[in-house]
Amino acid sequence: MAESGRAITIGVGFQRGVARASLESAIDAALGPLGAIEVRAIASLDHKCAEPALHALAAARGWPLRGFTAARLAAVEVPGGSARVATAVATPSVAEAAALLAAGDGRLLLPRQVHRDPAGKAFTLAIAGCAA
Repeated sequence: MAESGRAITIGVGFQRGVARASLESAIDAALGPLGAIEVRAIASLDHKCAEPALHALAAARGWPLRGFTAARLAAVEVPGGSARVATAVATPSVAEAAALLAAGDGRLLLPRQVHRDPAGKAFTLAIAGCAA
């Protein structure tokens, strides 16, 4: 964590078995342009918080891990969203909605980005700024 800087939260959505190194690399690339930041939480669907890649990443970085139910995520208004994701996990947005919920009254600094790990597993990430 940065000693000072803008407080942010990271939302992630991903397929089971995604590579930790891929998550970490994409997050680092997304955080780079933000300068001095403090990560307040990394968030996802509640049942994804037990996935080894996300759990290990949060532990290694010292970031609190927050999980939200699909119903709670579905209630968040986001600029993105996917009918395919809604069919698969009962919410049209995981990354954006999780970042916003974890941030409180924050706003999106980085809308959903879609990535793939070397094995072809898809994952998304979004970043929200926390309310002051």
